[in-house]
Amino acid sequence: MLYATHAPVNLSAIRRNLEAVRRLAGDREIAVAVKANAYGHGAVAVAQMVQRTGCADRLAVATVPEVLQLRAAGITLPILKLSHCFPQELPDAVRAGATLTVVDEATVRQAHEAAAQAEVPTPVHLKVDTGMRRIGTEPEDVLNLVTLIDSSPNLVLEGIFTHPPVSDMADGQDYTRAEFDRFLDVVDTVQSARGPVPLVHGAPSGAILGHDLRGMTMVRPGIMAYGYYPDASTPRVVPLEPAMSLVSRVSFVKRIRAGETVGYGRTWAADQDTWLVTVPVGYADGYSRRNSNGGRVLVGGRSCPVVGRVCMDQLMVDLGPDGAGVRAGDEVVLLGRQGGQVITADELAERMETISYEVTCLVSARVTRVYSEH
Repeated sequence: MLYATHAPVNLSAIRRNLEAVRRLAGDREIAVAVKANAYGHGAVAVAQMVQRTGCADRLAVATVPEVLQLRAAGITLPILKLSHCFPQELPDAVRAGATLTVVDEATVRQAHEAAAQAEVPTPVHLKVDTGMRRIGTEPEDVLNLVTLIDSSPNLVLEGIFTHPPVSDMADGQDYTRAEFDRFLDVVDTVQSARGPVPLVHGAPSGAILGHDLRGMTMVRPGIMAYGYYPDASTPRVVPLEPAMSLVSRVSFVKRIRAGETVGYGRTWAADQDTWLVTVPVGYADGYSRRNSNGGRVLVGGRSCPVVGRVCMDQLMVDLGPDGAGVRAGDEVVLLGRQGGQVITADELAERMETISYEVTCLVSARVTRVYSEH
């Protein structure tokens, strides 16, 4: 039985967003990020759609359990783990056929040992830190690490990559161009010394949308695959379709009088006699408490304010004095469209003082994803 609160996901919208990436990327490979449960959209369902339709060439994840989940679901596409493994994770990662990230001499040697024990040739991508200062080797150490990888019989250097910190921001354009120049200089040095490296990549969504992809042979779309631009200043060079909604149902309708308070802490009081509805969704479902006394939902094609504090499992909505026509069971949209109205993850993110990535990732596991293709 489908619970009242659920998350419709349009897989065809994700496919169309990736087709837009393909138009921008040309003949470069596409590794779509399905980490964090595909940014909340459901990693298995998204990966299965990608594998079935061919709208991307590879997948990218953050953790070894994410690799194992996809393999258990029958995904055979190459899967790049975007950060290095802890040593104890490597046997499972190698057996699952993951493409490993290495960042220094220790991670190269650990990957080689795990691959040798499994007797499995293992592809690795070397992460170069060109400015994020998160993980990765320094540019001046790259050539030594490439030599070490090439001398490891069970490792295959399949890729070199970086991750730019401000490629999505209008005021980060000069920094990113200079950063990519430094990165490509490193790649040129490597390829002059040992021949071509098949996959050179440093373009997440912001760089795909706003930068020259010269020298890159692969791109890594993340948030744009799910219908959002990574920053308000990112160029809108292709249209994107948000793929996920969050909907629920009215569970209770009541009439309250002017002056009565609502919810924990009595933080909201009615300024007139009004109709109030309760909706069975709360912060345990991923609808942030930051929407208390400030958020809005769509009921009956109208925008109505969330009043009182968002609870763990419920929230209250003020329909106004003319809300008597709403009944228990009527649809409530917290994210998505109803009639001519729309609430986007960007809107919710602004209220929460965060980004759209977090809004979709917050939708919790207890919220059933309902998939369609249209």
